[in-house]
Amino acid sequence: MIKKYISITKPGIIFGNLVTVAGGFFLAAKYNVSLPLLSGTLIGISFIIASGCVFNNVIDADIDSIMSRTQNRVMVQKQISKPIALLYAVILGVVGGTSLVVFANYLTLYIALVGLFFYVVVYTLGFKRNSVYGTLVGSISGAVPPIVGYCAVSNQIDAGAIILFIMLVIWQMPHSYAIAIFRFQDYESAKIQVLPVAKGTRAAKINIIVYCILFALTSPLLYCYHYAGVYYLLVSSAISIWWVKLAFDGLKATDDIKWARKVFGFSLIVIMSLSLMMSINPI
Repeated sequence: MIKKYISITKPGIIFGNLVTVAGGFFLAAKYNVSLPLLSGTLIGISFIIASGCVFNNVIDADIDSIMSRTQNRVMVQKQISKPIALLYAVILGVVGGTSLVVFANYLTLYIALVGLFFYVVVYTLGFKRNSVYGTLVGSISGAVPPIVGYCAVSNQIDAGAIILFIMLVIWQMPHSYAIAIFRFQDYESAKIQVLPVAKGTRAAKINIIVYCILFALTSPLLYCYHYAGVYYLLVSSAISIWWVKLAFDGLKATDDIKWARKVFGFSLIVIMSLSLMMSINPI
């Protein structure tokens, strides 16, 4: 029974987001780390992300039943009733919000709630099924966790927070388009208007190139505005250039699925590496 309730919170998504939360937190802390603040922030945002994922599972149960990779999800199999799942989502959100207020500050709560609203209402209920711009809208909520981590320490939205937000919005675009390419059949079956389905794989490839270049131009800004050090600059530059190279490889790829998986896999290396360098080389 417990496993089912853990499953619908999408632990993998929570863990992935915590990497960027920690990156934002350590960037703002500049080696002056409060463990209670860090722990409370991680717990709080984890519960709010879990809340959003549960809402998403409830709302998307119909299309999840169509896609092969999601057909065995708890809500599709009706192992938990919708009213119970919705109540569970609300409780998770309340616990997460309370933790942010108690251990961090009200600003982190407000930012987290904006992210939750965009993910559940604007993205899942609004754009996801009906618009090619769903990925861009979804990237807004995905860029919130590192800002929560940053603002837990700074208690203000400054240039560092804005740069982090822009970086994460841009990073998610090639990351998500790559998934849409190698999961093309699932999205097409469910009639979800992701870019490869709506405009074709080549259009998605071009967009991946554009966003990888934008990311390469944006990631050094933390160094330029004196938030991160030279080691961050060197790593971010090298890893971004390689990501751009992988993106261009798509134009001559003979196996789009294999290429897209490489772009996706490297996107994880990109975000983990930059989060690490933000943590160990702030200014």
